[in-house]
Amino acid sequence: MTDITPETVRKVVEEVFREVLGNQPPAPVSDGIFPDMDSAIVAADAAWRAYLDCSMKDRARFVRVIRDVALVPEHLEYMARCAVEETGMGNITDKIAKNRAVAELTPGTEDLTTEAWSGDDGLTTVEISPFGVIGAIAPTTNPTETIINNGIGMLAAGNAVVFSPHPRATKISQWLIRELNRALAEAGAPPNLIVTVAEPSIENTNAMMQHKLVRLLVATGGPAIVKAVLSSGKKAIGAGAGNPPAVVDATADIEKAARDIVNGASFDNNLPCTAEKEVIAVECVADLLKFEMAKNGAYELRDPALIAKLEALVVNGRHAVTDWVGKDAWRILEAIGVVPPPGTRLIIAEVPFEHPFVRVELMMPILPIVRAKNVSEAIDMAVIAEHGNRHTAIMHSTDVNALTRMAKRIQTTIFVKNGPSYAGIGIGGEGYCSFTIAGPTGEGLTSARTFARRRRCVLVGGLNVR
Repeated sequence: MTDITPETVRKVVEEVFREVLGNQPPAPVSDGIFPDMDSAIVAADAAWRAYLDCSMKDRARFVRVIRDVALVPEHLEYMARCAVEETGMGNITDKIAKNRAVAELTPGTEDLTTEAWSGDDGLTTVEISPFGVIGAIAPTTNPTETIINNGIGMLAAGNAVVFSPHPRATKISQWLIRELNRALAEAGAPPNLIVTVAEPSIENTNAMMQHKLVRLLVATGGPAIVKAVLSSGKKAIGAGAGNPPAVVDATADIEKAARDIVNGASFDNNLPCTAEKEVIAVECVADLLKFEMAKNGAYELRDPALIAKLEALVVNGRHAVTDWVGKDAWRILEAIGVVPPPGTRLIIAEVPFEHPFVRVELMMPILPIVRAKNVSEAIDMAVIAEHGNRHTAIMHSTDVNALTRMAKRIQTTIFVKNGPSYAGIGIGGEGYCSFTIAGPTGEGLTSARTFARRRRCVLVGGLNVR
């Protein structure tokens, strides 16, 4: 009789399991879409608790999965095209650039550095730890960009996230969340690290903000949604509105400034909150600036009657008319009876400083130009026009003192000098990329460490070997 060894037993057991399990249907992989917010949050909480057992190497690998999914060329094209079709805003080329930027330039686990002090009394470290389940509100202007950007940062920090996308971006948001869940599951991640609801709504968003299992709220949107999360009683990060001014003084390289301003203000049809929303130019360079802007795809409205007609079309009191947000410049011009030349990307119009085009954040390719007597007056105007949002400002100048004075006065989260506005978020400029720019709550351009708690760990009287 053959001896029964432990190895023999192991092989027999494995064979039995293969026979039994081989007749079983594979376990379903969650797509991350749930019928109601409570189910989504409960699933995300279970995922987070399992995620606690994953290593930092695991986290880095899962972040790589998110990047890889987003960077598939067919996915980049589909996300851009679908977002334009579903929301009716922006353009495909620039949305591809935005999605690629967040996928490539959003920091991952490398952002989570540990601080340490050692001395006679022992060793103290400050570790970066997850909050748990994060509730994230995504805007209609950057639906997939926000999911990719926040998904990378939040998972890198060890969290799970439930997204509340804008109802007008439901289709593309859910498609991306399904793709991410599938890929993360294949990589061995706990299911439901990234979830949402089948029918995004204000009611579901409110339920998310009030849910006891949600430990942190992150809102990307206008003043109303930021106010709502700040009133929730939870830790909240708010990325609110902006109205970025661009100042051009007499020392600027006008040819470059004109090109940069047109490129920045027309990027994705002016949807980014960082984009130039008004230009304040000292009067000695204003005419040359407009001339150079026209050479780079800007169309100037000079007729006061047409400017008034445009105002009536796109401004309603203190608000932009939603139907025209993010629309192409040529479509807007055709709506007021103007046939622009081919290649028109931006509408410019010289207006008084009090004009609604200056004071209202339009988020469409319409850029008012205001004259200032000198750079000091231009800076004063810029501070007023920015409304204290502390979001973004731009200045074109070679006068270091003027640049410094504006930076100190305006106190924005992003201050771009001598470049297009999008350089401030790492597109054509140095630094990482983020589309959740927390001006109202002060975190600035968010990254993985923004979505983590700082925990002090103290060992008394040990591990000091100096």
